[in-house]
Parts: sequence; structure tokens; C-alpha cells
Amino acid sequence: MELTKYGHACVRLEKDGKVLVIDPGAFTEDPVLDGADAVLITHQHFDHVDPGKLATAPPGVEIWTCEGVAGELSDVPVKVNVVRHGDGFETAGFGVKVFGEWHAKNHPDWPIVQNVGFLVDDEVFYPGDALTVPEAEVPTLLVPTNAPWLKMAEMVEYLRTVRPARAYSTHDGLLNDNGLGLVDNWLRVESDKLGADIRRLRIGESVTLG
Repeated sequence: MELTKYGHACVRLEKDGKVLVIDPGAFTEDPVLDGADAVLITHQHFDHVDPGKLATAPPGVEIWTCEGVAGELSDVPVKVNVVRHGDGFETAGFGVKVFGEWHAKNHPDWPIVQNVGFLVDDEVFYPGDALTVPEAEVPTLLVPTNAPWLKMAEMVEYLRTVRPARAYSTHDGLLNDNGLGLVDNWLRVESDKLGADIRRLRIGESVTLG
């Protein structure tokens, strides 16, 4: 399985000629959905879901997401499936398990929205905007590294709790070069400490998993 980093909080997974896209939001450049067979969406914030982008998805694409997002995609002309914590399903040849229910606490005046994390092929876990620890081994973790709701110490503790063999930065599109340099340093320290491949992929960079 090949994982490719797209802008901010989006990745593509490719296996056996099939393509699974996770969280193609407003900060993600096209053509992220070209050739896509299925799309997973963790929650309804615009940096993770862009209805206009989804409206141009290839025919036959299936979307899997939480109820909160599904309610906002009624005008998108593809099949939208609602999932919740504890569910498991197959799409485009990928096996997916769902963990988590809620977005991390953010602004005190904003309601906490639904957020589901996805474990794909028992290999890649994408938590969305939460620090969900799934009840499963996580070989590859997509770890949020910058957000209004996130402290660096929380990110470090999350890595040390999950203890993946590999972890790659996500949710880093709001940072300038100075901020990205700090993220690179923090991840390098944790990589050395945990003896794992922990780093930030550049946009368009791919790694082979499994």
C-alpha cells in the first residue's frame, strides 16, 4: 500500500489499482480525487471536507463519514454512508475500522462536533481532529502536529501512548517554514526516542507501507 501526503490534512492510499482518499478539505489542492474509488471523512470542518470538491468526484465513488458530515452532503451526487465508533466495513478493496466519536475541545464558544477515526487495513490510523487511542495495534499513525486544539506536549504523549512503528505528520498546513521546522525537530526527537520512523512528509511525497 502506498501513502501520499496531500495538503494540510489529506492523504491518498493506493493498493492494487484502487485509491482511497481521506479528508480532502479546502486546503487540499486538486487533483486529489482523480481516480478515487472511495473517500473517508472524519468530521465536518472545512479543512477536512469540501462539498464543492466532492461534487466533482468520479462517478461511483463512495463516501464514508459520521452523521454530522453526511447531513451536509445531501447535494453531493455520490453515495454517502454513515458510520460510527465500533463499525467495520470494506470499500474499494480496503478494510476499515472506525474508532472515536468526538472532535477534541476547541474554542470554548464552539460546540464539539462528531469526529471518527479510521484504521485502514489494520495498517494506517487517521484520527481526524482528536487524539483517539484505538483498541488495536497501529503500525502507521497519521499524527496531528499543529491545531488550535493541540499542544505540543499532547502530541508527544499521543505518540508515546500509541507507539506506532511509523508516524507521519498531518494537520500541518497552517504553519510557515519556521513552524514546520519546529515540527520536524519535535518528530525527530520522538523518532530517536521510540526507535520508529516518525517524520513529516512533504506535499506529494509517498511512502510504501506493509
